[in-house]
Amino acid sequence: MSSRRHLLFAAGGALLVSPALALAERLLTPRQTLGPFYPDQLLLDRDNDLVRVDGQAAEARGIRVQLHGSILDAGGRPLAGALVEIWQVDANGIYLHSRGGDRQRLDPGFQGYGRFTTAADGRYRFRTIRPVPYPGRTPHIHLAVTLPGIPRFATQCYVHGELLNQRDGLLNAIRDPRLRELLVVPFVPVSGQSDEQIARFDVVLGITPSF
Repeated sequence: MSSRRHLLFAAGGALLVSPALALAERLLTPRQTLGPFYPDQLLLDRDNDLVRVDGQAAEARGIRVQLHGSILDAGGRPLAGALVEIWQVDANGIYLHSRGGDRQRLDPGFQGYGRFTTAADGRYRFRTIRPVPYPGRTPHIHLAVTLPGIPRFATQCYVHGELLNQRDGLLNAIRDPRLRELLVVPFVPVSGQSDEQIARFDVVLGITPSF
């Protein structure tokens, strides 16, 4: 465990802060499953631009999304050196995982997985696509954060306004509506662009500096 930090909660929980809650009480975000489709095989291209794959002429199909946010500690301070990973299905609802759907329908232009390491400002950013549903799940993006000495924290980012959210088993397993809504964020059009959206998903880990 890092000498500069200790776990705030034994369960390794985390906080997620939205603008609406910035001045309200901080709530621990529910930990969500890493899922059965965390990639078991990765492309050589593993950067934070998921819509362009080295060696592929065509970019990914789907609506472009700028996904960004900050990784913070329990006091709202930015965390440097946090490894942020995301993974999701392509526009055809297929994961990069070898058992994540019909391999013949996998979009070769979509990276499927990306990673980013935060600097002193704690910020991360990805270029990806708006998530789509697949059988049994509402659209979502998996996100994991890893810091030295602290177990990997995994959660999922959901799209505000998606009707399937109301029937998604994993999302609705979070009984407290205040906590559930912390995982649901707006995907809004980028000003002046009809084919690109932006979404902010801030994660505050349940750790605090030790003084």
